[in-house]
This record gives sequence, C-alpha cells and structure tokens, in this order.
Amino acid sequence: MNERHVDVAILGAGTAGLTARRAAEAAGATAVMIDPGPFGTTCARVGCMPSKLLIAAADAAHHAHGAGVFGVRVAEVDIDGHAVMARVQRERDRFVGFVKSSIDEHLEGERLIVGRGRFVDGTLHVGTDTPDATRVHFKSAVIATGSSPFVPPPFRGLGRDVLIDSGGLFDLDTLPESVLVVGTGVIGLELGQALSRLGVRTTIVGIRGVVGPLSDPDVKAEAHRLFSAELDFHADYELHSVEAVEGGVCVRFSSDGAEHEATCQKVLLAAGRRPNTRDLGLDIDLATVDPLTGQLGSSNVFLAGDVSNFRPLLHEAADEGRIAGDNAARFPDVLAHTRKTPLGVVFTDPQIGLVGLRHADLDPVLHRIGEVDYGDQGRSRVVNKHAGLVRIYASRKCGTLVGAEMLGPHVEHTAHLLAWAIQQNMTVDQVLAMPFYHPVIEEGIRTALRDLRKNLRFGEGMLPCRELTQAM
Repeated sequence: MNERHVDVAILGAGTAGLTARRAAEAAGATAVMIDPGPFGTTCARVGCMPSKLLIAAADAAHHAHGAGVFGVRVAEVDIDGHAVMARVQRERDRFVGFVKSSIDEHLEGERLIVGRGRFVDGTLHVGTDTPDATRVHFKSAVIATGSSPFVPPPFRGLGRDVLIDSGGLFDLDTLPESVLVVGTGVIGLELGQALSRLGVRTTIVGIRGVVGPLSDPDVKAEAHRLFSAELDFHADYELHSVEAVEGGVCVRFSSDGAEHEATCQKVLLAAGRRPNTRDLGLDIDLATVDPLTGQLGSSNVFLAGDVSNFRPLLHEAADEGRIAGDNAARFPDVLAHTRKTPLGVVFTDPQIGLVGLRHADLDPVLHRIGEVDYGDQGRSRVVNKHAGLVRIYASRKCGTLVGAEMLGPHVEHTAHLLAWAIQQNMTVDQVLAMPFYHPVIEEGIRTALRDLRKNLRFGEGMLPCRELTQAM
C-alpha cells in the first residue's frame, strides 16, 4: 500500500472541497484531495446550471403562449423536446468542462487521489481493493462529500427506467410525455413547473403542506394558490399505491378529500437530499458541527458544503470550504468565522426568495411585519407578472431589518438588496432613504417597507439600534 503524509486531507473535490484545499494551502499547509469522481461539482452537473437551462426553455415557451395579452399573436408554439434537452446538455457539459479544466490546472501532480476514502485507525484508506491503494496520514481532515437524492420507501422498488432524479432528468434524450414529481420543495417546484410549461403532463405531490422553503403562512398560502391554479399540484397528499405498468407507473393518492390516479412515464424524485456520511468509517453527528468553524465536536475533522446540512447552497458551500480549510490548517487553533446573511432563491414563476430570519424564527413580541401585494404593483402589471406577496420583518426595538419571505416577480434581485441591507444592519428608515426609480419592480419592496414602518409605530425620539447602543 502506498503511503502519503499531508497536513490536511480533503474528502471531496466539489465546490466545498476545492475551496477548502485553496484555503488550507493559503494558510501554509500541505493538502491532498480524495474523490472517486465524476468531477464537475453538483451545481454544474446536476443542480443549479442544468435546472436553470431547463427553466429558461420553459420561460421562453410560457412567454410565447402568453404573448396574446400584449396584442401580439403567436401561431402554434412547437416545443421540440429533443432540441430542448440537447441545449440543456450542451451548455451543462460546457459548465462542467470549465470546472474540470480548473481541477486539471490546479490539482496537477499529487494534489488529487482518485478513489473513495475511508477512515481507518486515524488514517484514510483510499482504493483498498485496487493495486494502487493508498494510506493517507494527516493532521486534520475536511469532509466535503456532498449529498445524494433521497428515495422515499414506496418508490424504491421502481426500475431505473422509470425512477429518475434531477441528474437522470438532464440526461434524457427528449422530454418525457408525462411525469410524477415527488416533492414540493425547491427542486420539485422548479422542475415541475418547468416541465409542465414545456408541455409535459405533470403531477406534483408532497407532504405536510410544504411549498418550497416558505414558512410565512400568508406567503405560503398565496404560493399554494398560485401554483395550484397553474399546476396539478398537491402539497399534502396521502399515497395509496404505486404500481409499475406498461410504459411507466400508476400512482393512486388522495388530496384535499378527493381521490386521484396518475399514470406517468417517469417518476422524478425531488423529496430532498441526504448528506453523504455513510461508509466513511467515522461516527458523524451533524448536530455537533459548529457552523462558525466547521469543526466536528472538538475533533480534528471539519465538514463543509452540503454534507454539513446547514445551508445546502453553492455560495454557502464555498464559504464553508474556506472556513473548514483554514481551520483544518491551523488546528488546534480553531477560529470562528462570520457567516453571511442567509439568502435563498427559488426560480419558479413567480420566484420565491428567503432572506435573513424566516417567519418561523420570529418572536411576535419582538418583531413586526410589512407587506406588499404584487397584484397591483405598477411595473409588474406592465410586464404582466402582477402576482405574489412579499413580507419583510424588522426588530420592534429599533427598526433594523432582520428578514423577509418573498413571492413575486424577479425577487432574485430584490432579495439581494434586502440581504445587503440586513447584513449592513440597516433600519427601515435608512433603506427607505435609498433611491427608488420609477417605474421598477423594486418599488414593491418600498411599499412593504412603508407598511412595516407604519406597523413599527415608533414614538418621538426613537433611536436606531446603533445609537441606542452608544447611549447605554
């Protein structure tokens, strides 16, 4: 067995692992990455980028179908499923190629061991069943092994020709005729709506009334109303049977007191993902991972990216990789790092955005809420995207913004504005003092902020938080 000695061993060569390696080396440590492949990161291969490519095609079809409202007559819209998927795969492979080129460029020499690593007696064994098996001795380790789609038990008996996850969807030669989407979270909403708009007969089912990541009851109810009006959407279903039939699967279920039966060519799993912590040879309790250091308990092991199950998003994976790699290099002198304001976007139509504290995190005594209904917002009506509800949250004590749950047109942009304001600890008044052009969709959040300012009911002489702190 080959022997390697490094300061930091990193399991995983995705976004978090690559960033961890750079951070460790920047801190003066030697590092090696261990990964069985395929390379290219989850985002580029099966996540962010191919899903947005499919959504872009769906948006084009939807805009063509809806052009009549502007007096623009469009003849029959012909959706070429082969062409749609060919572009998705072509552009996806281009993005993956960029990542692979980066790996080839930055991991030359002995920086990467291709194989699956397992912890054994304080070392990492890689490829123990191959002639090139390697034992890696390390001072500290970073686990950045990502996550995998969860398969609900009732669907585990289905064949791979029927059961697909997002990766399998993006490898199809053409669009399926029909699909059952299992899951009403972020992935299920995005892909389910996109497939439906591309002419695929689509049924979307979920449990416990989940609608994406929303927890605000008012925003969630509006999202449920809008998605149910467009889609065959069941956010709280009870499954009765799953039966393989010729050409697909037949699913019987109940929802809202009614019985339903759907026969579909494909079943798309979007029921969440689970951290890849099995078969590592290490007992990992994710509850003991410190999000400010990445450290697993008090050990010399650090977690980063989706495997930590903290905020499974690409920009968070990069941040966690930097934190874990830096602390692994300096272990045992571990430092806490500042985390950015939480920011998440769901690319449905209307879009969903979450910023800072969620509604579920609020204390009704300590916080107040302002809202805007996009049904009557000026620019939104101009572009025929006047649907949605945004609710913004602030501290009752001093008026600083703390969070928002958003459903509306282009909230990917307004969510960023609010995230920056929250991270800067800005008050409602300070944000309202910023310029708002007319007519733009951003005016909608000004309406919500004005409503929030009214609901705060500040009295004479009320000081912003920063001034209160200085006065104490």
